Amino acid sequence: MKRVKRIGIFGGSFDPPHVGHLIIAEVARQQLHLDKVVFVPAYVPPHKKGNHASTASDRLRMTKLAVRTNPHFSVSNLEMSRKGISYTVDTIWSFKRRYPSSELFLIIGADSLQQFWTWRSPREILSLASLAVYSRRGYRRPSRSKIHEAIDHISGPLLEISSTEVRNRIQKGGSIQYLVPDRVRAFINRRKLYRK
Repeated sequence: MKRVKRIGIFGGSFDPPHVGHLIIAEVARQQLHLDKVVFVPAYVPPHKKGNHASTASDRLRMTKLAVRTNPHFSVSNLEMSRKGISYTVDTIWSFKRRYPSSELFLIIGADSLQQFWTWRSPREILSLASLAVYSRRGYRRPSRSKIHEAIDHISGPLLEISSTEVRNRIQKGGSIQYLVPDRVRAFINRRKLYRK
């Protein structure tokens, strides 16, 4: 009998994707024994409307460049193709329809877990996928409850890297070497992204 695949779904703005994103995905893949992790760049994230410093196609291209060297990573243009505001529940349903026999894991940061109940249809999301929560500095694991028993907590390096910091460094003329993959850095330079 063929083993049911375990798929990690990692959504975000990826504006730009940085090494922290890659580390989170790889740690989640190893600790949860995932067969693959699919990065899903949001077209318009509901919590970050109008905040993008690059185009949707730029972010999709950068994410593809970022994951290129890991055979267990891939990128889905699902939300880019759908356009409009990207709701996680719609994305999870799309994965469920495409991989009906697979076990799905939604990879999020601990900060996103604190906002989870403000998302559209959180209970529906929990009925379709497990939450894989990556620890963040200053995050305290909540007391056990029915929802929290269903959460897989992922432990790994606590990196103080954010896309906002990367963009700010570029605006100030600073170096982003080692903060983003070399291919992403070359793309940013070529497209002159995030400059004033």
